[in-house]
Amino acid sequence: MSAGIVVIPTYNEIENIEPIIRAVFALDHAFDILVVDDSSPDGTANKVIELQSVFPGRLHLEVRKEKSGLGTAYIHGFKWCLNRDYQFIYEMDADFSHNPKDLSRLYTTCVDRECDVVIGSRYVKGVNVVNWPLSRVLLSYLASLYVRFITGMKIYDTTAGFICYRRKVLEAIELDEIKFIGYAFQIEMKFKAYLKKFKIIEIPIVFTDRIRGESKLSGNIIFEAIFGVIKMKLKSLIGKE
Repeated sequence: MSAGIVVIPTYNEIENIEPIIRAVFALDHAFDILVVDDSSPDGTANKVIELQSVFPGRLHLEVRKEKSGLGTAYIHGFKWCLNRDYQFIYEMDADFSHNPKDLSRLYTTCVDRECDVVIGSRYVKGVNVVNWPLSRVLLSYLASLYVRFITGMKIYDTTAGFICYRRKVLEAIELDEIKFIGYAFQIEMKFKAYLKKFKIIEIPIVFTDRIRGESKLSGNIIFEAIFGVIKMKLKSLIGKE
């Protein structure tokens, strides 16, 4: 039985893409993979094409013309998945900050606890982050507290990017109306699911900062998250969300 499909956005992940693909396909549960690559100049997409002959019918690739943001990459991937018969759709980073073995925990939690969204959470039980400087841990943790306060969501890790969605959640969210393109995209998706009263559960994971490649976090992404959340909440109060 298929456990669904994992959407992995990439930009210059040549060092990570083959190991992460092989790690997912080595799991006991049968996951497919969709890589959404933003025309990485390092040849990430070419490596995926090479691996498609090793994993026929299970490894899929969509190449976009340019680097257009994390949120738009996921929206592209979600739409692709919804055009197929996948019942469980996952978000996961390519850099091993999310342990592929935890995909099985997301899936079994979603099935066994009959929930709609399962979040692999860094903060639901303390702070489970490895190899981040203290300043970045504090920034991320305080950002989640801020988002909880503004939105009212009872979610500890509001910016988490390791998630299992049931198909019906993504079908109910108007994907073309998602405004944020950076990490605030993660907040907006959770907020939309929360407003529609889907059952959301967090399970603890250990988040390990990337060993290979470079982080894509920027000041613009942080700015978008801080000020965009207020705007998002105000829109919900006046009935535009």
